[in-house]
Amino acid sequence: MGNHPLSKSPFSIAIAPDWEEFVAVIRRTHMPRRVHNIELFLDDEVQTAICERYDLQTGLDPNDPFFDLHLQVALQRFLGYDYVTCGLENLPMPTPTIPVEDTADIKRRGGRAFQEEHRGPITNWQEFETYPWPDPQKASTRELEWYSSNLPQDMCIVANGLFGHHAEYLTWLMGYESLCFALYDQRDLVRALADRIMDLSVATLTHTLQFDRVKVVWGSDDMGFRSGTLISPADLREFVLPGHKRMAQMCHAADRPYILHSCGNLSTILPDLIDDVSIDGKHSYEDTIELVTEAKVRYGGRISILGGIDMDFLCRATEEQVRLRVRETLDRCMPGSGYCLGTGNTVANYVPLTNYLVMLDEGRRYTSAT
Repeated sequence: MGNHPLSKSPFSIAIAPDWEEFVAVIRRTHMPRRVHNIELFLDDEVQTAICERYDLQTGLDPNDPFFDLHLQVALQRFLGYDYVTCGLENLPMPTPTIPVEDTADIKRRGGRAFQEEHRGPITNWQEFETYPWPDPQKASTRELEWYSSNLPQDMCIVANGLFGHHAEYLTWLMGYESLCFALYDQRDLVRALADRIMDLSVATLTHTLQFDRVKVVWGSDDMGFRSGTLISPADLREFVLPGHKRMAQMCHAADRPYILHSCGNLSTILPDLIDDVSIDGKHSYEDTIELVTEAKVRYGGRISILGGIDMDFLCRATEEQVRLRVRETLDRCMPGSGYCLGTGNTVANYVPLTNYLVMLDEGRRYTSAT
């Protein structure tokens, strides 16, 4: 589980995890000694490609029942992250999806899947009552337990999972189109659905926070598109933001920061997220909506600003353009603490692997120059 030798690495500088400084950056309590990295996740295809290219399985026993977790630790350390992400398992919330062909260079087996936006599994009271709601008391803690006992002491767990998807589950379970109609003529059903999602989130997060190695909680809830929110700000304040506020309150009571990934233009509700919900950090930035450097100026005195190297840029840029963008971003976002380097969204399998690794390497080089 140690650091991978630079002779088999795309990185010019070796770094070691430091979860305590990583959390301090999210809390904005002091300036870090180096740049810390953050990603919501890497697509499985990207993880496999990196593990195979750099022989990260070397020394690991593929017959070990926890081989997948050993490999995840090796991968995260190799890439320079201070944490692994996990949560409770076996909490299915089935929703319909539409399969399409995957055209990425690193293809996904079985193609890609997009959420069915017209009609979900819950559009009336009968469907609400008969939906196979998961039971958090029956969830598996396999990963949380193993990481709690075996994760190297310089790393921590960033918890994710069923909690923190308040807007997404409303749109997934009803279907976005059906939700828009229901907000007009079935608000009592929307209310019941929001309350059930809240109850599941609270139960799941309560269980997750019992694990001491969990040091950060990461909610993920896309609420917008390029020019605005998916439903009105007023409806978000009624049905969605109270869920995130409850999550933040629970995390703060347990002395953990609560950070939020949410795509889209959230300018109308970001003051609510900062001042009322009390998120500790915001993730997901897109150049066509707001540059991460502008977000740092506007909000960096109150929350941490996370990621922000635009996905479209990473897909199209040259290596030198990536390095320049990273340096300029760090020059503007590192002062005052509260910034971690990463993509504007996630490391999708259509992002050129070289550009992703170059982004990380330039963050390490910046460390040596500051």
